[in-house]
Amino acid sequence: MNYIVFDFEWNNAYNYKTQKGMNEIIEIGAVTLNTNLEIVDTFKQLIKPRVSKKLGGRFKRLTNITMDEIKDKGIDFDDAFSDFARWSMGDNTVFLSWSQSDLYTLVDNFIKFKGTAYVDFIENYADLQKYCMQFVENHNGNQISLSHCAELFDIDLSDKSLHRALEDCFAEVYCFKKVFDKEKFLPFINKCDRAFFERLVFRPYFLNDKDNIFDINEVSLECPKCGGNVRTLNNYEFSNKTFKSAGQCQKCKSKFWVFVRAKKTYDEIIVSKRLVEINKKRAKHIN
Repeated sequence: MNYIVFDFEWNNAYNYKTQKGMNEIIEIGAVTLNTNLEIVDTFKQLIKPRVSKKLGGRFKRLTNITMDEIKDKGIDFDDAFSDFARWSMGDNTVFLSWSQSDLYTLVDNFIKFKGTAYVDFIENYADLQKYCMQFVENHNGNQISLSHCAELFDIDLSDKSLHRALEDCFAEVYCFKKVFDKEKFLPFINKCDRAFFERLVFRPYFLNDKDNIFDINEVSLECPKCGGNVRTLNNYEFSNKTFKSAGQCQKCKSKFWVFVRAKKTYDEIIVSKRLVEINKKRAKHIN
């Protein structure tokens, strides 16, 4: 198994035509490791921006990349990723990045510039940050930065200019090698078919009363007092992403305000339910 650790630097650009912002990839960096985690090749390429001809202040401060450097060494997005795909071509290769943000940005750029979410040259992917975090005590589920992880692993990065793509890759390689265990790493590898990339960029949303993929009347309701079946007493109303109605338990006759939300994810519809008992005085007037 070979490994490609990749990193992107991107500019927060604003598309005035669509009136939407995006993270536009400006630099690619990558390092190839063989099965013994030895560095065998590197890749580095600047990309000429399409969306914004200006670099954001934060981007310039972090990377020290200038428009003059991009004009001198940069190439078009399509050419850059065609070169990267050819360079990274090989069987049984796992791509790694520090968190999924780089992968998400890549897919987002592919959608905007190539019209597809499918990055066909990546067949296997692993989140290196997620893998390394299992070796960090007391992180409480919070993501840690690359520099902080290196510090915790006693890795000296004083000679590295972080926030340049290739330099970040070297730092990621050092962290990876520090805690690499093949058996522990295998469960972090994802097979990257079209569904994987579509799922990555799918944005979950709450369903409303006009969505024909969800029938609110088929949602079963359980009485929080006795476990009996609760039936609604009137039609659901929809507001603030929530279906609302009044219901009554068929077993203990208690009445409830019923609140139901349905969220569509790539794979399923997640239904959450909340039943709040109606006080007896108010319940008398609800039929």
